[in-house]
Amino acid sequence: MLTKESMIVDKLENIRLYQSLGERLSRALTYIGKTDFSAMNTGRHELEGDDMFVMVFDYETKNKSDCQLEAHRKYIDVQYVAGGVELFGYSPLTGQAPTQPYDDEKDFALFGQAQFFTRLEKGMFAIFFPEDAHMPAVRENEPVMVRKVVVKVRV
Repeated sequence: MLTKESMIVDKLENIRLYQSLGERLSRALTYIGKTDFSAMNTGRHELEGDDMFVMVFDYETKNKSDCQLEAHRKYIDVQYVAGGVELFGYSPLTGQAPTQPYDDEKDFALFGQAQFFTRLEKGMFAIFFPEDAHMPAVRENEPVMVRKVVVKVRV
């Protein structure tokens, strides 16, 4: 099992730096680096069954107050911004009480507001481990459309 203490944020051109984080995670990063997501349909796309799959989303960014932190137990999220720009909220999980308890079937729990925010634009990715509560889809200024690719990698 792969564990990590905090999220990773970087540009697509630097994915080689993270190839040592585990075989499945390495394959996920390679897939992101070699795939043109501009014409891919939204929804779920199979890579390695439930061990690794891709979700493609198109959405408009929202106000911070309309977003919540989420955390997963079964999967690492590799979130890649294929178009647009958004802020990501982040808080390390350190015993916070969830606002929505963990749902084993959907693999997530919801939490309050984020402690930190970082900006991700087209060509950047973030890796969120089970110890990382994260809040995607936050608008920077005015709402913008984002194309997001999330590779779910089983821990």
